[in-house]
Amino acid sequence: MRTYVVDAFTEVPFRGNPAGVVLLDRPADGTWMQAVAAEYGHAATAFVDVSAPTASPKPLRWFTPTTEVDLCGHATLATTHVLGGDQRFDTRSGILVCTARDDGSVEMELPADPPEPVTPPEELAAGLPGITVLSVWRGRSDVLVEARSAAEVRAVHPDLAALAEIPTRGVLITARGDGRADVVSRFFAPAAGIPEDPVTGSAHCTLASWWGERLGVAEFLAEQASERGGFVHVRLAAPGRVAIAGHAVTVVSGTLHAQ
Repeated sequence: MRTYVVDAFTEVPFRGNPAGVVLLDRPADGTWMQAVAAEYGHAATAFVDVSAPTASPKPLRWFTPTTEVDLCGHATLATTHVLGGDQRFDTRSGILVCTARDDGSVEMELPADPPEPVTPPEELAAGLPGITVLSVWRGRSDVLVEARSAAEVRAVHPDLAALAEIPTRGVLITARGDGRADVVSRFFAPAAGIPEDPVTGSAHCTLASWWGERLGVAEFLAEQASERGGFVHVRLAAPGRVAIAGHAVTVVSGTLHAQ
């Protein structure tokens, strides 16, 4: 089977978020896909069924090194980049529409995930030392933490063991931007086998409506300030939908022999 490593949400190699992409030439077993994702070790590996080349939407699944997930933006971007052109995928989050843009980027229409205010989990203070917590919110999968400043977001060294005790996929911390981007964020998901995700497309489904309301805009530029870093163009689309766009770069292509 053809396989790739693609850096998503970046225009240069070795930045953004790397994802594995496997083009399935036949339907595959979930246990096998999980083993491949663990072997690759990326935050996510996408498996897209191309056994029927003209079929649309194409079945698409995503696995972290330890579990299957319902939605993964950067691996969807990577998959669309590999396949080329406009794509439609059949996923655990419904039908996803991806559009190739004139500037070489890909725009993905994903389900919105507006969060609701919650009482901060007990583990949060220990898990995020140095963060001045202004408010805490909860989406379908993640906790969103509003920090006082972008400087705090950039500087935090989380206690991953404490964050892993919070019963969510991950913890998203965010603040207003301090440079090129309108907002800054970082994302930690140790409970899902991802200490820090470099650039998280699905997290911006939560950030979209939350920041859109506070900024008073329907479109903004977000920076995920991990060590690798990356930029995400976010747009509030149709009701209940978010459009997220970014570039991608293929860094590895080859053949997967273990079947």
